[in-house]
Amino acid sequence: MSVRSAWLLPLTQTREDTRLSPVGTFAPESEIRTRDGVIAGGNPFAATGAGAMSLQVGIGRALVQGTDAQGAYPVALDAPQVLTFTDGNAQFARIDTVAVRVYDQLFDTNGQNLARIEVVVGEPKATPTAPTMPPACLRLWDVTIPAGASAGVGGIDWASAIADRRRFTTSYGGIIPQGWGTSFVGAYDGQYRDANGVLERWNATAGAWQTYRPPLSVERATTGFTVASGYTLNQYVARRGNGMGFFALEVIRKGTQLDVPAAGNIAPDEVIGTVPAGWLPPADVELSASDGFGEGSARLNTAGTITLRTWSGGGALRNDRNIRMSSTYFLA
Repeated sequence: MSVRSAWLLPLTQTREDTRLSPVGTFAPESEIRTRDGVIAGGNPFAATGAGAMSLQVGIGRALVQGTDAQGAYPVALDAPQVLTFTDGNAQFARIDTVAVRVYDQLFDTNGQNLARIEVVVGEPKATPTAPTMPPACLRLWDVTIPAGASAGVGGIDWASAIADRRRFTTSYGGIIPQGWGTSFVGAYDGQYRDANGVLERWNATAGAWQTYRPPLSVERATTGFTVASGYTLNQYVARRGNGMGFFALEVIRKGTQLDVPAAGNIAPDEVIGTVPAGWLPPADVELSASDGFGEGSARLNTAGTITLRTWSGGGALRNDRNIRMSSTYFLA
């Protein structure tokens, strides 16, 4: 272990090396900084208990951002590595962090150029917190080390000790998985992320992520309605898009006057017409209808047929009156 007091860093245990790996241009965080993170694909840098005080870190690729002057370092771990944690403090628990760290002799005092999987040791406290990361370091996992933990007393309970801290990155213009739940600020207008299964777009003007919805594609129709005998079609206007349908219908009665009994029931139901195929509902839909003197209810069934079923009790459907109805519904 070593202490780099110039950086005021916590104790660090160095473990196995990784390799630099060439990649393309990745998502930016600013004009010159790159968003670092794990490159998705399978389960990169998976953590598995390998012993009482040992953890195995699986293969994976990542991008590690240093200072602005350093830039970003692409790295790859091409073989699983096992890390061993020091025993727990006698009194307090602590949180250690498993991280990918890059060393560059042009920017630090270690005199070497390499990348490593490391354990950054936290400070034992009554309420422990994860340690601050050194420069050019990418946090992968936080591990809680209980007070008094050691191989001789059972070690670490890996089922509960590990917290996933992997954050993800992608190539420029790609969709970034949000990762372990930490939100992040977008870098440019039109950037996309997958927030736990919800596609979001960064609105730079609003300074916020917004749920992405594609432009609404609407199909319009004024023809295709088949009017029933005894009626003429005055107007049919329909719209459909994104699984929804709408129509406004106006027909003129030309048949014999239909007197409606006091109860308001029309028997048999009066067929008005049929909407075109492709505009049908998945279940029967109830509509309201009116001619300005009376009103009633109609039904649009799954076959597309509209029937008038009730009307103002004691009223009548008279010739040359416009009957109007409309509806908005899910399409079948």
